[in-house]
Amino acid sequence: MQLGSGGAQILIVEDDPEIGRLLALTMQENGMIPTVVEDGYVMQALLRKNTYDLIILDVMLPGEDGISLCRKIRSGKTIPIILLTALGEEVDRIVGLEVGADDYVTKPFSPREVVARVRSLLRRASYGLVETNSQRKLRFDGWQIDPLRRQLHDPSNARIALTTTEFDLLLAFCRNPGRVITREELLSLTHSGLAGPIERSVDVHISRLRQKIERDPKEPTLLQTVRLGGYTFTARVDEA
Repeated sequence: MQLGSGGAQILIVEDDPEIGRLLALTMQENGMIPTVVEDGYVMQALLRKNTYDLIILDVMLPGEDGISLCRKIRSGKTIPIILLTALGEEVDRIVGLEVGADDYVTKPFSPREVVARVRSLLRRASYGLVETNSQRKLRFDGWQIDPLRRQLHDPSNARIALTTTEFDLLLAFCRNPGRVITREELLSLTHSGLAGPIERSVDVHISRLRQKIERDPKEPTLLQTVRLGGYTFTARVDEA
């Protein structure tokens, strides 16, 4: 099912027809173009031939579950992903973040909350909303981060795929080198002040980021933990 005629393309993967329709109508009412499918097989077929701006992915799907599908999507795409789950345990939400989701919403949910989270991720993923004085490329330890194109290149100039949240975290660190940034500050940054995300989610995203930029993620030298404080970025950062 696809509705609407303009705006961001939202792919909704939800096997409950009522929830899928509610989400689709909510997206449409807020100027977006929703497409609803009920399983991962159809989702993957659509992703091979179409381009979407964001995916809302239910965890409990028939056949292949949302966690496995999220991992597959993230292995090749940087598209923002919001997990939709009825699971209440913190460990379940952590697993979702560990496989690459940017955010999650638990059922039952408020449609307004979902819209707020979708808009937040779309805003952060958009190239066109970066302020002029924030567009300059930055270099650290041979790496280059481009805020305008939202790209990261390693010292060999290979592009490294980051999720929306991972990119936002790294950019925040690059703009505040040497400063201790608390988890609360990072939560506010990566979720734009929305209520709900657990503090532990920051640690999960940091761990994923370390896997991509540290020579030895188990002994990080760039992104260091400050006991009872948060994190600090130790690299020297220069404008490219």
